[in-house]
Amino acid sequence: MRQNSAGKLSRATTRLTLSTTLAALSLVSVGYANPSNDIVLVPPTNLPTLARQGGEAMFLHDSKDGRILLYVEQHEGAQLAIFDVTDPARVRGEGSVQLDASGPFDFVADLGKRGELVRFREGQGEAVLDLRNNPVLMKVKGLDTRDSTILLADHASRLTGQSFDAPVGQGTRDYKIFQSGESPSDDRIIEVRQVRQDLTNPDTGTTFLLAENGLYLIRRPALESAPEIFPSLGGSL
Repeated sequence: MRQNSAGKLSRATTRLTLSTTLAALSLVSVGYANPSNDIVLVPPTNLPTLARQGGEAMFLHDSKDGRILLYVEQHEGAQLAIFDVTDPARVRGEGSVQLDASGPFDFVADLGKRGELVRFREGQGEAVLDLRNNPVLMKVKGLDTRDSTILLADHASRLTGQSFDAPVGQGTRDYKIFQSGESPSDDRIIEVRQVRQDLTNPDTGTTFLLAENGLYLIRRPALESAPEIFPSLGGSL
């Protein structure tokens, strides 16, 4: 999910690391509870079962009940796995739904509470992933975003323009994270291989990596515990 005029979640955020750049990040063991400037790498095996398989693409969505949901496209578009990531320390699986998709697709535009605009790969057209009830793919007559800008109108007749030139079907890359130990001899590199996509929730600082072997989280407890992150919880987790 991208940043829009309402200041919601952003998928166009700074990448944590690149395969050719090592970020000097200090990792702590999974489950570390005290907020600090450290980060926590959570592997697929420490997440709900559906996170332990690869996927094609993913996006974040503000649900109508105030939760932040992560949708992961799996099985070449045939399945959509759903995770509640409102609290990165307590990721919950929300099940999955089967989609009537002709093949893999990419998420290209946020349609607000309605859902997400998707583009099928290999020039197979576009559709709307409607999230108002059970997720379902819907064809919209006349929808063709190739080489064009589309105006998105909400119920208040506010228009925003977006151009859809997002690359599709990208290859994978390896992410390398520098783990700093108590002494130089304890330093080591942690590698997450064959990452297909990364995105970040700027409200919690959580970065999601969709790899061939499943979903990884890179948490920042210091940001998660800030009072402004979860106002309904009074700043405590």
